[in-house]
Amino acid sequence: MPLTLEIVTPDARVYSDTIDTVVIPTVEGEVGILPGHIPLLAQIEHGELCVTKGNVSQLLAVSGGFVEVEGDRVHVLAEHAITEEEIDEKVVEEALKRAEAELEAAKHLDPQEYEHLQSLVRYSGVQLAVKRRRR
Repeated sequence: MPLTLEIVTPDARVYSDTIDTVVIPTVEGEVGILPGHIPLLAQIEHGELCVTKGNVSQLLAVSGGFVEVEGDRVHVLAEHAITEEEIDEKVVEEALKRAEAELEAAKHLDPQEYEHLQSLVRYSGVQLAVKRRRR
């Protein structure tokens, strides 16, 4: 019995397909989901999400949000998610440099803005790791 995986962000449906397995980064560690998994609700951490279908694995960069496992359905509601193919390494590197520079000069920022910049830096790092993994 295959799983149905759907990954949604506030901007778009990033992924929707039937799969064999998925490994999701959560705040408690990586969670592997196979068919027949118990119901689960967990908070997603910045990291690499790995989808396996047949003999093919696909990586996605995800950031924040929640995963819900219910029967043979896996719903990922993420703040950010992008497939490996869609990551533009140069754009991510530029965004990372800007965010790091803002963090360096961020002595006067309010805590929410500072946390947002830190989150952007972590997500950019995850994207670069996903993109560079298969080299």
